[in-house]
Amino acid sequence: MPKNKGKGGKNRKRGKNEADDEKRELVFKEDGQEYAQVQRMLGNGRCEATCIDGVKRLCHIRGKMHKKVWIAAGDIILVGLRDYQDDKADVILKYMPDEARLLKAYGELPENTRLNEGIAGGLDEEDDGPGDDYIEFEDEDIDKL
Repeated sequence: MPKNKGKGGKNRKRGKNEADDEKRELVFKEDGQEYAQVQRMLGNGRCEATCIDGVKRLCHIRGKMHKKVWIAAGDIILVGLRDYQDDKADVILKYMPDEARLLKAYGELPENTRLNEGIAGGLDEEDDGPGDDYIEFEDEDIDKL
């Protein structure tokens, strides 16, 4: 039986999480870069995103972010445009929800951009009125059951 000579398995990789939750400096786009919103994930480190300039591009998640930064549909990302392929781009950075709100407030993102706030943001809109979530039975209905 061979001896393990490595420095650990997948649990070692899993534990190496740098604290990305802390505040970081807001990164704005430079020339050759564009803001985009992820439409859908395609697998194999790729996603389909609609850029702010209106072009739908196939984006490749760079190796530094792959399996470390999770990107979902609706996220705001910063992509690097390719000089030789206009329909493809590379994901440089994923913006956290609060950073995306700041970009919208600064006017970097257009006003019609819908920011995906996650589960907590969608709950407030669905509260139309009381009594929608349960059915009320009378005493005689319960006796029939």
